[in-house]
Amino acid sequence: MAALVAAAGPYRLRPELECTLFRALARAIAHQQLHANAANAILQRFVSSCGKGDFPTPAEVLAVPRRKMRAAGFSLAKITALKDLAKKTLAGVVPKRAILAKIDDDEIVERISQVRGIGRWTVEMMLMFQLGRPDVLPADDFGVRNGFRLAYGLRKMPAPRRLLAFGERWRPHRTAAAWYLWRAVELARAGKLPAPAARIRLPVVRRRKARSGRAR
Repeated sequence: MAALVAAAGPYRLRPELECTLFRALARAIAHQQLHANAANAILQRFVSSCGKGDFPTPAEVLAVPRRKMRAAGFSLAKITALKDLAKKTLAGVVPKRAILAKIDDDEIVERISQVRGIGRWTVEMMLMFQLGRPDVLPADDFGVRNGFRLAYGLRKMPAPRRLLAFGERWRPHRTAAAWYLWRAVELARAGKLPAPAARIRLPVVRRRKARSGRAR
């Protein structure tokens, strides 16, 4: 990791601290399975037609007819996800920023993953890029896993659970570690990735057996 840090230069992740969680998550839903330009065009139409010139509030999203959101370019599945996000934001499931300081990363992931169409990866990206949380390692992210493979000279992609176990050594700065692993992919494409100092062995992580019978 030291050679990678030296090659990539200073850590440059600058979170969007002013962006509301609702807006960040709505944007994430819009971008799912779409090219960035297409998603941004849909969001612009959405703001113009449903937000009165500004990004719609949760209450406005709940009030706007589905046909109007469909006309902006959202699929039926994304409309359902956006309305569920708005509902859970108003209900407090998606916490306000004032409450976030009292909640750890795992609880935020657990709460926001209750929103339809939002999984762990989406919440982890929000933790890093909107909240500036310093100790997030998105082990399911393809770029992070591929960057780890390249940086450490592995032949195969690491399993997420084994990457998480290895990443324990980077606490409490795992967000920075993930950022540098993304840079490893860029450096490899440019032919500037330093050779790994030595081959590593990933920790063996055994799966827990499910208990039989009813949980108490």
